[in-house]
Amino acid sequence: MEPKALQQYLHDHIPLSAAMQVEVLAVNEEGVTLKAPLGPNINHRDTVFGGSASALAILAGWSLVHSRLRELGIESRVVIQKNTMHHDLPVPGEFSARSFVDGKERWARFLRALERKGRARVVVSATLEHGGAVVGRFSGQFVALDGWSTEATGGGSG
Repeated sequence: MEPKALQQYLHDHIPLSAAMQVEVLAVNEEGVTLKAPLGPNINHRDTVFGGSASALAILAGWSLVHSRLRELGIESRVVIQKNTMHHDLPVPGEFSARSFVDGKERWARFLRALERKGRARVVVSATLEHGGAVVGRFSGQFVALDGWSTEATGGGSG
């Protein structure tokens, strides 16, 4: 998936990404990198609001799973199940989140489970960066569900 296509998808389907002015910098097999400016994500201390930092990391993780599945031609609903975010340093400006899956075997197990059971979980990590330094760390468990629709279930968080 091309960065511009993913960015348009995020802005169209996850309105918070547009409000945060999220830009997709890179989409490849190693991961997804997103960035956002300070302005729409500022807090009362003139640094990035913690919720914005967490949201960018979640979006980067979700985007990795979504784009990889799309590249493989797999139609699946991707949702986050749980996550942890460590805010190591205040972020006084533009920030980015780079997502990745630790180890090729973890992704391969995820794909096998999705094919076999129609649902699977994978842990995605991300680093939050500002000015070339790591300022936060994220880990999230994402679930892919085959043939799952909001009409049939009444919703879900994507």
